[in-house]
Amino acid sequence: MKVALVQHDVAYEDARATCEHLAPLVRSAAAQGAQLVVLTEMFATGFSMATDKVAEPGAQGTGSRFLVDMASQAQVAVCGSLPVRPSGAGRPVNRFVCALPDGRTVGYDKVHPFSFGGEAASYGPGQTVTTFEWQGVAITPFVCYDLRFADAFWAVAERTDCYVVVANWPAARQGHFRALAVARAVENQAYVLATNRVGSGGGIDYAGGTIAVGPFGEVLAEAGQQEEVLLVEVSRGRVSEVRQAYPFLADRRAFEVDSPGAGQPALQKGGPG
Repeated sequence: MKVALVQHDVAYEDARATCEHLAPLVRSAAAQGAQLVVLTEMFATGFSMATDKVAEPGAQGTGSRFLVDMASQAQVAVCGSLPVRPSGAGRPVNRFVCALPDGRTVGYDKVHPFSFGGEAASYGPGQTVTTFEWQGVAITPFVCYDLRFADAFWAVAERTDCYVVVANWPAARQGHFRALAVARAVENQAYVLATNRVGSGGGIDYAGGTIAVGPFGEVLAEAGQQEEVLLVEVSRGRVSEVRQAYPFLADRRAFEVDSPGAGQPALQKGGPG
């Protein structure tokens, strides 16, 4: 499967302007043979806590309609995350959405809201991790801060060929973004495709560094600090090849850690799901 990782700027809190900017980038990626186009976290508005202004009413929002329309027009899968207000009660969520060419969508709500940046106060956490198939590849999506939590990746490693991580990762911690993306690929023997935005928004600077890492930890492509589209090939066969040659996942297991003063050891869940 050919994947286009779109590293792009965002018109902060202006979904319409951003989508107009992104449309030709998505079309260009499709024209180059991409079957999956990956945008960034909160791709249409930037990382905004002004939920009353940016949260979308589900499938009827500007960003959601953009994904569905572009997938249909370009006949590719198009994904990124959006601030979405659920139809029922509760806070908005930071939802990864992948729109498929036939009109279907796949969703995942960010499990780890970024409390350090105020996200946990404005957005509710997701409860489950999603894996879906596209073009013969098993894809598990995560959103930005999720990248710091290895256990979430471990739990679905055996059913995942490719992790897609969409981010608005600040320039101040850019080195962490790269190191964690490579680490998640190495320890799970799977692809990690991580997109990050460029530009500035909400008083935060972003330095890009979008990266594609193979299942042996090899860097397949890496962007600089400007808008750029990376094209990479992803193969389930390559994942199987690495895992068969180095069967490390089979040695992953739960273990106990002493808890001084608690009287009982705490069970640490570290095995693949």
